[in-house]
Amino acid sequence: MSGLCREVVTLQLGHYSGFVGTHWWNLQDASLCYDPDLPPGELQSDVLFREGLTLGGQVTYTPRLIALDLKGSLQTLKKEGSLYATEQDSNTLTWQGQIMTHEESPPSKNSFLQDLDKLDKGELLVEPDFSSSPALVPHCSGGAIAIETVNSTLERVQKAYRLEGSVRVWSDFLRLHLHPRTITVINQYNHDGESARLEAFGQGEALLQGSVLEELEDRLHFFVEECDYLQGFQVLCDMADGFSGLGSKVTEFLQDSYGGRGILTWGVAPVTHRDSSPIKELYHMMNCALGTVHMANHSSFFCPLTLRGGLGRRPAPPTSFPLLNYDSSLWYHSSSILALALDTMTQSYRLRHNSTPMWQLADTLTVSGRKVVCAYGSVPFPMMQSSCLPDALQACHDVLPWKPLSACPERADGRCFSQSVTLKGLEGQNLVSPLVPGTEPPSPLHCARSGLEVLDTYIRSHYPSTPLAVQLVSSSSKLTSPFPQIFSPILDPQGLIQSQTPTTAPVVSSVPVLTCVQSSVAVGQLLAELQKSCSSLDLRRMAPSFLSQGLEPTELAESLEQLRSLAYRYRDDSGGTLRSSSEEEDD
Repeated sequence: MSGLCREVVTLQLGHYSGFVGTHWWNLQDASLCYDPDLPPGELQSDVLFREGLTLGGQVTYTPRLIALDLKGSLQTLKKEGSLYATEQDSNTLTWQGQIMTHEESPPSKNSFLQDLDKLDKGELLVEPDFSSSPALVPHCSGGAIAIETVNSTLERVQKAYRLEGSVRVWSDFLRLHLHPRTITVINQYNHDGESARLEAFGQGEALLQGSVLEELEDRLHFFVEECDYLQGFQVLCDMADGFSGLGSKVTEFLQDSYGGRGILTWGVAPVTHRDSSPIKELYHMMNCALGTVHMANHSSFFCPLTLRGGLGRRPAPPTSFPLLNYDSSLWYHSSSILALALDTMTQSYRLRHNSTPMWQLADTLTVSGRKVVCAYGSVPFPMMQSSCLPDALQACHDVLPWKPLSACPERADGRCFSQSVTLKGLEGQNLVSPLVPGTEPPSPLHCARSGLEVLDTYIRSHYPSTPLAVQLVSSSSKLTSPFPQIFSPILDPQGLIQSQTPTTAPVVSSVPVLTCVQSSVAVGQLLAELQKSCSSLDLRRMAPSFLSQGLEPTELAESLEQLRSLAYRYRDDSGGTLRSSSEEEDD
């Protein structure tokens, strides 16, 4: 997997970011191919992965990833991993007195992790239900074991996993090994328990100093210095807890240290939090507001990613998808949907040919200082078996097929300033209409001569004057164990809609996905509502502890004013003229 490419370093900051990131890396791992006899895929894996060597000289392939999380968040996963583990010499004891040993039982592993351990040891798995799941590809498919041993492990029994009741942390469903320099544990705060929680923006801001900063610098230097052409960083950051403050400082550090590189920041948030309360919901809202302002200032763009119906204290119901049956309260479920969408939205700067660099994608979407963008997705894209893309899009009628992934309205009244649309996973399907010559086409879409033209024509029919970038990627997102089976029973294994509902629901092993990242009036509405909700609170009375975590009242007021000014950048009066905040105040 050699060759010149534009490398990307990924950072995951926070526990829900770990959930989204784990599903994301499992998707990437499932798409890797080491067979030299097969043609290279559309995506260049070297953008995200790095080759390395174990101490024994075996070739490995691991994510170019830096992950920060709290003490107690790893459970069965070792911080340094097991990829380069060696036998440690036992220490010689010279103490002659009595010794008392306190031993704590290690956390138990779920069935999926137990089977991965067996595969790493070369033990055979026995599972009678061969048709219940896609083939289980072990750690070594992502480089955990020597690359030359991968082909010998591809043919194995198939097994289904139902991990909804056993997933506690993101490492409970991680398929691939991580590099020893990937994980940094922040010991000042606990993942579980009521004491020492990272809950406030100011706490996170104060973290990026001392040992945490030193570890981050060390890991960045390691991954960056081995890149031939670093195009930038993709940052996943929890935005509803104290990691929003840490993410603000991390993106500022990246901007200062690696100026000119792309910094695409995705602020993630679950639909619900464990042990929530009215005060904690207030904290979540304030963290989202402050994180949005500061991470947008220091990034090429900032995009919220969440299935919540809003970022305020009383959000609308979570986003629903016609072909999904998911439990919005389970992080394991909601993060899988966001990871599928993120996999598609980031295709443009990971393509082997005709890729769009990070900075170019960001420049297209952030005209006039609109650094916050929103995401929409059709997960999965509604495509019938034996149908064609024009038929699928025409069946949507006047309603766009995608749903909000950023807590924005489905379609705001007003202008869309720019957007990037990607459709992934229709390999082998008809992208143009197979009409017999002489037959009158039922719509302009059926006149198009390529799938790219079909998609471009459809989007422009809804946004005729909006600058548009369109990508069509044929390969699908491969879903391997333990991706949750949250799909409608009417879908076939390729994620296509069947004409008749089968008696038993098949396991979905791949899906087509349509996503859109756009700068629009809807973003302004989201920011304005968030700013208004935060400004109406008297934190000194309602949550004085939020201000006692290092955030001065003047800083808070300044940040909310910046949020207000940012929201005004998205205003669209009649005639399409944008008005500045100063003009608005004169009304």
